[in-house]
This record gives sequence, C-alpha cells and structure tokens, in this order.
Amino acid sequence: MEKYDLGIIGGGPAGYTAAFQARKKGLSVILFEKDKVGGVCLNKGCIPTKTILHSAELYEEMKSASELGILAENLSFDYEKIVERKDKVVERLRKGLELALKNTGVVVINEAAKADGKNILAGNKIYECDKIIIATGSEPKDFPNLRFDHEFILNSDDILSLRKLPKSIVIIGSGAIGIEWARIFAAFDVEVAVVEACEHLLPLADIEVSKRVERIFKTKKIKIYLSNTVEKIENKSVVLKSGEVLTPECVLLAVGRKPSEELLARQFDETCIGDACGKIQLAHFAIKQAAKEIGNIEFDETLVPSVVYGCPEIAWIGKREQDLDEGSYKKSNLLISALGKSHCDNCTEGFIKILSQNGKIVGAHIVSKEASALIQQITIAMQNNIAIDELKKVCFAHPTYSEGIYESINLI
Repeated sequence: MEKYDLGIIGGGPAGYTAAFQARKKGLSVILFEKDKVGGVCLNKGCIPTKTILHSAELYEEMKSASELGILAENLSFDYEKIVERKDKVVERLRKGLELALKNTGVVVINEAAKADGKNILAGNKIYECDKIIIATGSEPKDFPNLRFDHEFILNSDDILSLRKLPKSIVIIGSGAIGIEWARIFAAFDVEVAVVEACEHLLPLADIEVSKRVERIFKTKKIKIYLSNTVEKIENKSVVLKSGEVLTPECVLLAVGRKPSEELLARQFDETCIGDACGKIQLAHFAIKQAAKEIGNIEFDETLVPSVVYGCPEIAWIGKREQDLDEGSYKKSNLLISALGKSHCDNCTEGFIKILSQNGKIVGAHIVSKEASALIQQITIAMQNNIAIDELKKVCFAHPTYSEGIYESINLI
C-alpha cells in the first residue's frame, strides 16, 4: 500500500492549489482526477467561456469600426474556428498545469476515487493518506420539471460543445453564466431571450447595477422576462408563467451549479473545499480556501470580489445599497463617460459606485471596461481598512479608468 502525507480527490483550482501549497511545505502529495486537471474553471467554465467571449467582443466592436476610421467591409465570423481556438487555449493551459504538477512532485492519478477513513480507493488500489481533502467540484443544476436532455435543454457544458450557433435561444437564469452567454449570443446576432424569476437581472448585484445591465440588454435587443419562470417545455415550446410562449431553437438552463452528485451521495469526515463545499462557487474563493487550509494563509471570506465579463465588465465587492439602512451611509456615483480614457476607447457605458460608512469603503459596484481590475484596487483598500482620506493621497495615473476611483472617493 502506497502512503502519502496528503491525498486530494479533485484536480480543480481548490485541489491543485492545495497540492502546490503542500509540496511547498515538503509534504508528499497524491492527487486523483477522474477527468482532466484544471476542473470546471479551466475545462468547462471560466477559461473557455472568456475565450469565446473575447471573440464575441472583438466581432461586436468591429461592427462599428468605421467610426474609428477602420474599414472592415464584409465582416463575418467562423464560429467553428472560434471554438477551435477555445479548445487550443484550454489545452495549452491544461498542459502547463499538468507539467507544473509533475515538476513540483505531485503524483497525479487519472482515476475516479473515493475516501474511506484514512484511505483513498482508486481503481484496484488503496492509498493511505494522513490527511484527505475532497475537492470534487460542482455540476450544472436543473429542476425536476426542467431536466437537461442535452439536445434542446442544454447546460453550460453543452453550450461550450456547440460547433454551430443557434438562430435563437432562451436563457433561463441571469447569474454570471446567463449574462455572459446572453452577451456572446447577442454579439453573434443570435436572437436571445432571458427569463429571470427575480425582479431584476443579476439578482446578486446592487440594484443600480442590475438596472444598468437591463438597459444595456435592451439596447442589444435582448428580450427580458423578469419576475417570471418557465411553467413547462413541450414540443420545443417554452411556456412562461406569465402566459407567453417562446419557440427558440434551444434553451440554456443557467440556474447555477451544485456540489457533484458523488459528494452529495455520502457522508464524509474529510476536509471539503472549493465548489464541493457549497459556499461561494468561484475559482478564486476555492484557491484561497486551499491556501488557508494547507498554507495557513488567512483571508476574509466577506471580501470576495465578483466579476461578470463582457463589454462593459461588471464587478462588485462588499455591501450593496439595498443591504444598508437609509441614512447610515454615504455614496458616490461617477459616470464612466466622465473619464477621458473611456472616450479614447469608445467605451463610455457604465459607472463607479462607492458606498462608505465612518470614512471607509464598505461596498463598491462597477460597470465599466476594466471593472475586473478596478474592483481589485478597492478590495485591497477594504481588506487593509484604509480610510478614504488616506486613499485621496494616492496618485492615480491619467488617463486611466483607475482615476475613476479617485474621482469617486472625492465625491463622498
């Protein structure tokens, strides 16, 4: 029987980060992955989606290239080549990760595995481990009356496997997955409708962000059905609670993800991290969980930035305005169009909204190009408890989107 200091089941961001952290400490590590290392994020989520999204953004921007003095006649796209590029990007990154694990001395076993006490069972072998970490990830969620058939009712895995775009699609759910795919499809001239059970799109966001996204979607001719649900799907017709009947070429059910069925099917005493633990299902949260578990690197679980990609990007951290009592806070709201860089880039849509209490930032909500980078600056300030008056002493470069943070805090 082989013996290791640490056994990890699952090779996604949580699993491979734990492996790297353990090797830094000199521990012997064995990692089991039944599919491909990199997990959902690399193979079926963040990376492939953002790769396709980049092509969609470029295509959409080129539609107005003449305004920038660039002649792009007979503009068209080849979606199959877009998907081929996506596959190459994923493969390149996965091979890099596999090599890094090998060079670091992590033993990787490509087998389904399960924990049994201090042992991990995989194939016909038993591996003894002093510590076991479960990082088996998540899978797309569906409902009893809305099951994936992988032909008409698709999940996010199915969407990434499409080699040809549909002419029309209904997206059920408007979280990050629903919003990003709505943007992708709309950019490629697919007829898109989004159905959301809540009162606003992107319900986890600040209401002002949600309303701005709704406005952006309307300008892109994306149909929106709010405070609505799907009663049933019959004969490729989507019947809504409100009575409307939609007849798309296919449906994307994007109502979130759940811990993998193999994990839900049993009780466990091992450490569970990443999507499998059912907390915040974000790769960067999983990475920090692993660093905390193995490397004892603490992090504030209340300060985890959220980002929705596309043009403009959407990002937020901390408290939303609807979470705060009226009169207990101050806020600033700076239009991105006030920044010179936005006009240079022909990307003036959006705003930077900052919420403060007792002279410190408690929340920030951004719709802007580069919002994913801007939110990180605010996250650093919040985590280090830096007062707004101190932030005002920082010199921000011009022209940038970052100076929008400086302009925003000066409005408080």
